Amino acid sequence: MSNIKNSRRAQRITEAKFDPRLKTYTFWGTTISMVITIVGIVIVPFWLIFGKIYVNRYFDNLFCELTTRALHFKKGIWFHTERTIPLDKIQDLTFKEGPMLRYFGLSYLKIETAGQSVQGMADMTLTGIMNARNFREMVLDQRDLITDKQSPSIVSVSERKDSDHELLPLLLEIHETLKKIEQKTG
Repeated sequence: MSNIKNSRRAQRITEAKFDPRLKTYTFWGTTISMVITIVGIVIVPFWLIFGKIYVNRYFDNLFCELTTRALHFKKGIWFHTERTIPLDKIQDLTFKEGPMLRYFGLSYLKIETAGQSVQGMADMTLTGIMNARNFREMVLDQRDLITDKQSPSIVSVSERKDSDHELLPLLLEIHETLKKIEQKTG
């Protein structure tokens, strides 16, 4: 019985590592955001003193794992976020680098799923993953493996011909009914 449970359980493929430069990017990005806002200016001195501690703890709590069935992500210090996205629901995984991210040598992956997000919005964004392009390819390859297993098998030509012969009388009947309706309305 335990072998059956273990075979159903998703197996870890890889764990994403986050680039330590993400700490610097987060610290300075937050600092700039605070300086721009009126309320943030009041908080900047506290942020400059305690921000590095917060950013280090936040970085230590980042976790992203690719399994045979899903992508798991955890983050947060005060407010914890845990997301599990089944691979067969992933529609797109976009790799992006903006000028600020490139300056710090970082990029992010924007994950969009089928029917879950508002148009143009990401379901999840992973910033600062090391070797993000390789991780993206691993996720997409595993997604393709999952979706290929779930797609219906290709029907052979002979099976299709047999089913076509079964449908032909029904199609002819529908055709005749449509002709009668057309004659009554025309």
